[in-house]
Amino acid sequence: MKIIAVVNLVLLLVLAAAGFGYWKSERGSEVLKGKDWTAKKYGSVYVVSINTQAELVGALNDFAKTAGVTLGSVGGIGAVNEATLRFFDPQTKNYVDKTFNGQMEITNLTGNISTKDGQLYTHYHITLGNDNYNALAGHLLDARINGAGEFFVRAVKGGHLERTFDPEIGLNFYDFEK
Repeated sequence: MKIIAVVNLVLLLVLAAAGFGYWKSERGSEVLKGKDWTAKKYGSVYVVSINTQAELVGALNDFAKTAGVTLGSVGGIGAVNEATLRFFDPQTKNYVDKTFNGQMEITNLTGNISTKDGQLYTHYHITLGNDNYNALAGHLLDARINGAGEFFVRAVKGGHLERTFDPEIGLNFYDFEK
């Protein structure tokens, strides 16, 4: 009788632990898949792998929409063979775009996720290294993965932060009043 009680208690603890997500948080959750990416969640962090030849910004944005991330940060590394960077000119309040071609390492991608007018709004900066060991850096408009694309997206659970355009400066800023 004691053995049955112990087995029942162990079974009850196992079911309770599974119900509270004990093992899920330790081993990660299900794998999510998009057209150009695969991801797995660990706690509040998603590990995202972007397919070679995929458009980087489009894939990260598709991931955020699919996963329902409305507030978070993004970081990662990888390689691209084409990238369009932007530089904001505060005098004209316009971006100047320049495209670079050739194999380049993503030595750092840093970004954030928020919303503007209720829609997903992402902002990425990137540093790239070329085969001459020169660095290129700027606001990332677009890039084509050529090799690996490995990113961590830290989601703020239940978070929402709206951006508003500031016409005096010419940029979108966090609006903590909305």
